[in-house]
Formats: sequence, C-alpha cells, structure tokens
Amino acid sequence: MRARTNWPHQYARWLEDSAYGPLHVGRWRLTPRTVFAPGIWDCDLVRDWPDATLDMLCGGGWHGVLPLRPLPAPDAPRVKAYRKHAREGTLAPVLLWWVSFLDGWLLVDGHDRAAAALAEGAPPECVELVRVPDDGAWRATAAEITEAHAQRVVRLAARPDGPHTARQRQALDRGYADVMSTLPYDADATPLFEPPCE
Repeated sequence: MRARTNWPHQYARWLEDSAYGPLHVGRWRLTPRTVFAPGIWDCDLVRDWPDATLDMLCGGGWHGVLPLRPLPAPDAPRVKAYRKHAREGTLAPVLLWWVSFLDGWLLVDGHDRAAAALAEGAPPECVELVRVPDDGAWRATAAEITEAHAQRVVRLAARPDGPHTARQRQALDRGYADVMSTLPYDADATPLFEPPCE
C-alpha cells in the first residue's frame, strides 16, 4: 500500500479480469472520489447488514453507501493492521459503484479498509465506478479527436529527431488526454437485467 499505485488503473485491470464483476457492455468512468455530501459515511452508511432498509422516499434521495457484506469490527485483526495505514495516510482506497436505482453506492471492494478508516475517524479514500452514456455522438467526437491526434503524431514522426522531439510528443499526448477528458462523463442509469432462465 505504500507504493505509489495508480488506483483507478489498478481497479480497472482487476475489474476487467474478474468474471463476476459489475462491468458489462458500455462506457465506464473510474476515478478518485474525494468529496461527499455530509452524512454519507456516517448516518447513510448501512451498518445493519443485511437487515437494514434504505430510506429512499425522502426529498433528496438516499445517497448512502451499501456494503456488499457486513463491515468488520474495529478490533478485527485485518482492520487493526489497516488502521496503522490509515493513520500514516497510506491506506489503499475502497471501490464504490454508483447504482442509480439505489441513488447510492455499493461498496464493492475494501470493506476492511473502510472499517479501518472509519475507526480512525475519517472516511476512506475512494475510487468510484460509474456507468456513463454510450451514445453515437460521443463515439463520433472521440474518433474525430483520435484521428486528429494520430495525424499530428505522424507529422511529428516525419520530422528529423531534435533535442525537443520527446518533449513535443509528450505534449501532444497530454493534449490528447486533456481533450478526451472533457467529453461528457455524467452518470447514466444503471440497467437492470433479466435473471437467466434455468
């Protein structure tokens, strides 16, 4: 955990390799989530698992965190080990999945780490998984931006190498990433699937 890990990238790899993860066909955003409304990690965190009821009929929705299993006790062995990381600021983030029909998040990975951070008096660091719209307009714009970037790279490669060639290529790549990151990434509705027939 003390290594400088790109956690969104690491979670993306684990999710892609998982046979039973939440990913399905579509477009996804996986980013650090640092800001939550007050109460998300205390009064709106489901602790009475699995006997809790979600109060989603109030005016603003629920906006809480639902663990996929009970959170362990603060004195559980793994939680105690993670509490040291929480105090040192080296605790790996938990993975939350925004589920629109719950109007809240599922805690997919990091139950022990979440319990450790909460036991130390702070919400856990989070990486958020969100399904985003996958419409044709987005694809056309992304393809157009990608094609323009590829043409610029080809033009740069055709020039003789100079002392600034590597830096220019990095600037091109960074500009491409910056432009792609401005495309719409608002949350889309979480689809429901029919259970398989037996």
